[in-house]
Amino acid sequence: MTQDLREIQAPLKQRYRAEPDAARLTLHATAELGDEGVACSVQTGRALVTAGLHPLSGGDGTLACSGDMLLEALAACAGVTMRAVATSLGIAVSGHLRVEGDLDFRGTLGVDKSVPVGFTAIRVVADIDTDATDELRATLLRLTERYCVVLQTLVSSPEITLSAS
Repeated sequence: MTQDLREIQAPLKQRYRAEPDAARLTLHATAELGDEGVACSVQTGRALVTAGLHPLSGGDGTLACSGDMLLEALAACAGVTMRAVATSLGIAVSGHLRVEGDLDFRGTLGVDKSVPVGFTAIRVVADIDTDATDELRATLLRLTERYCVVLQTLVSSPEITLSAS
Protein backbone atom coordinates (compact mmCIF):
# COMPACT_ATOMS: atom_id res chain seq x y z
CA MET A 1 0.00 0.00 0.00
CA THR A 2 2.89 2.39 0.76
CA GLN A 3 4.24 1.97 -2.75
CA ASP A 4 0.74 2.35 -4.26
CA LEU A 5 0.16 5.67 -2.48
CA ARG A 6 3.60 6.95 -3.44
CA GLU A 7 3.01 5.92 -7.07
CA ILE A 8 -0.35 7.69 -7.11
CA GLN A 9 0.95 10.86 -5.48
CA ALA A 10 4.31 11.13 -7.24
CA PRO A 11 2.99 12.56 -10.54
CA LEU A 12 0.68 14.89 -8.62
CA LYS A 13 3.56 16.24 -6.54
CA GLN A 14 5.72 16.62 -9.64
CA ARG A 15 2.98 18.51 -11.46
CA TYR A 16 2.26 20.78 -8.49
CA ARG A 17 5.95 21.67 -8.18
CA ALA A 18 6.07 22.56 -11.87
CA GLU A 19 2.61 24.16 -12.01
CA PRO A 20 1.62 25.53 -8.58
CA ASP A 21 -1.72 26.78 -9.90
CA ALA A 22 -2.72 23.21 -10.78
CA ALA A 23 -2.79 22.42 -7.04
CA ARG A 24 -5.27 25.18 -6.23
CA LEU A 25 -8.97 24.41 -5.93
CA THR A 26 -11.99 26.18 -4.53
CA LEU A 27 -14.30 23.70 -2.85
CA HIS A 28 -17.99 24.53 -2.54
CA ALA A 29 -20.83 23.74 -0.19
CA THR A 30 -24.40 24.99 -0.27
CA ALA A 31 -27.21 25.09 2.22
CA GLU A 32 -30.81 25.14 1.06
CA LEU A 33 -32.99 27.06 3.47
CA GLY A 34 -36.09 25.02 4.22
CA ASP A 35 -39.64 26.32 4.21
CA GLU A 36 -40.46 24.80 7.57
CA GLY A 37 -38.84 25.11 10.97
CA VAL A 38 -35.34 26.23 11.80
CA ALA A 39 -33.40 23.97 9.45
CA CYS A 40 -31.45 23.82 6.21
CA SER A 41 -30.30 21.04 3.92
CA VAL A 42 -26.66 20.48 2.98
CA GLN A 43 -25.58 18.17 0.19
CA THR A 44 -22.54 16.19 1.30
CA GLY A 45 -20.47 14.03 -1.00
CA ARG A 46 -22.72 11.06 -0.22
CA ALA A 47 -26.06 12.23 1.12
CA LEU A 48 -28.37 15.14 1.80
CA VAL A 49 -28.15 16.15 5.46
CA THR A 50 -30.78 18.29 7.15
CA ALA A 51 -29.24 20.44 9.85
CA GLY A 52 -31.06 22.15 12.66
CA LEU A 53 -30.69 23.45 16.16
CA HIS A 54 -28.96 21.44 18.85
CA PRO A 55 -31.30 20.53 21.73
CA LEU A 56 -29.40 22.92 24.04
CA SER A 57 -30.34 25.78 21.70
CA GLY A 58 -33.98 24.77 21.17
CA GLY A 59 -33.84 21.89 18.70
CA ASP A 60 -35.57 18.58 19.22
CA GLY A 61 -32.50 16.45 18.47
CA THR A 62 -33.87 14.93 15.26
CA LEU A 63 -31.70 17.00 12.92
CA ALA A 64 -27.94 17.12 12.49
CA CYS A 65 -26.16 19.79 14.52
CA SER A 66 -23.63 21.84 12.56
CA GLY A 67 -21.29 21.80 15.57
CA ASP A 68 -21.33 18.02 15.50
CA MET A 69 -20.77 18.14 11.75
CA LEU A 70 -17.69 20.33 12.26
CA LEU A 71 -16.25 17.84 14.74
CA GLU A 72 -17.17 14.97 12.40
CA ALA A 73 -15.34 16.72 9.54
CA LEU A 74 -12.29 17.08 11.78
CA ALA A 75 -12.48 13.41 12.79
CA ALA A 76 -12.79 12.33 9.15
CA CYS A 77 -9.92 14.52 7.96
CA ALA A 78 -7.63 13.53 10.83
CA GLY A 79 -8.48 9.87 10.29
CA VAL A 80 -7.77 9.94 6.55
CA THR A 81 -4.62 11.96 7.13
CA MET A 82 -3.41 9.55 9.81
CA ARG A 83 -4.00 6.59 7.48
CA ALA A 84 -2.08 8.34 4.68
CA VAL A 85 0.81 9.23 7.00
CA ALA A 86 0.91 5.69 8.43
CA THR A 87 0.94 4.30 4.90
CA SER A 88 3.75 6.66 3.92
CA LEU A 89 5.76 5.69 7.02
CA GLY A 90 5.10 2.02 6.38
CA ILE A 91 3.51 1.35 9.76
CA ALA A 92 0.32 -0.50 10.61
CA VAL A 93 -2.21 1.41 12.67
CA SER A 94 -5.75 0.64 13.81
CA GLY A 95 -8.15 2.02 16.38
CA HIS A 96 -10.09 5.24 16.26
CA LEU A 97 -9.93 8.99 16.73
CA ARG A 98 -12.19 10.75 19.19
CA VAL A 99 -12.94 14.45 18.71
CA GLU A 100 -14.46 16.47 21.54
CA GLY A 101 -15.44 20.12 21.54
CA ASP A 102 -16.51 22.39 24.41
CA LEU A 103 -19.41 24.81 23.84
CA ASP A 104 -21.31 27.13 26.14
CA PHE A 105 -24.75 27.73 24.64
CA ARG A 106 -25.18 30.97 26.58
CA GLY A 107 -23.00 32.56 23.89
CA THR A 108 -24.94 31.44 20.83
CA LEU A 109 -28.26 32.22 22.51
CA GLY A 110 -27.13 35.71 23.51
CA VAL A 111 -27.78 35.01 27.21
CA ASP A 112 -24.39 36.34 28.29
CA LYS A 113 -22.47 38.58 25.88
CA SER A 114 -19.18 37.78 27.64
CA VAL A 115 -19.48 34.09 26.71
CA PRO A 116 -17.85 33.25 23.36
CA VAL A 117 -20.00 31.96 20.52
CA GLY A 118 -18.51 28.71 19.26
CA PHE A 119 -16.11 26.11 20.52
CA THR A 120 -13.71 27.21 23.23
CA ALA A 121 -11.64 24.03 23.07
CA ILE A 122 -11.39 21.07 20.70
CA ARG A 123 -9.47 17.89 21.46
CA VAL A 124 -8.49 15.15 19.03
CA VAL A 125 -7.58 11.97 20.89
CA ALA A 126 -5.96 9.09 19.02
CA ASP A 127 -6.92 5.75 20.59
CA ILE A 128 -4.71 3.73 18.29
CA ASP A 129 -2.93 0.42 18.23
CA THR A 130 0.37 0.16 16.42
CA ASP A 131 3.55 -1.81 16.73
CA ALA A 132 5.52 1.30 15.77
CA THR A 133 8.26 2.55 18.04
CA ASP A 134 7.51 5.47 20.35
CA GLU A 135 9.50 7.69 18.00
CA LEU A 136 7.51 6.60 14.93
CA ARG A 137 4.24 6.95 16.86
CA ALA A 138 5.19 10.54 17.78
CA THR A 139 6.05 11.20 14.13
CA LEU A 140 2.66 9.78 13.08
CA LEU A 141 0.84 12.17 15.42
CA ARG A 142 3.01 15.16 14.48
CA LEU A 143 2.57 14.63 10.73
CA THR A 144 -1.15 13.96 11.09
CA GLU A 145 -1.51 17.29 12.86
CA ARG A 146 0.68 19.04 10.29
CA TYR A 147 -1.13 17.74 7.20
CA CYS A 148 -4.76 17.53 8.35
CA VAL A 149 -6.55 20.20 6.29
CA VAL A 150 -9.50 20.68 8.66
CA LEU A 151 -7.30 20.80 11.77
CA GLN A 152 -4.91 23.30 10.21
CA THR A 153 -7.83 25.40 8.95
CA LEU A 154 -9.24 25.63 12.47
CA VAL A 155 -5.83 26.39 13.95
CA SER A 156 -4.92 29.09 11.41
CA SER A 157 -8.32 30.83 11.39
CA PRO A 158 -8.50 31.83 7.72
CA GLU A 159 -10.33 34.96 6.67
CA ILE A 160 -14.04 34.20 6.44
CA THR A 161 -16.65 36.56 5.09
CA LEU A 162 -20.45 36.48 5.16
CA SER A 163 -22.21 38.48 2.46
CA ALA A 164 -25.43 38.55 0.50
CA SER A 165 -25.68 38.41 -3.27
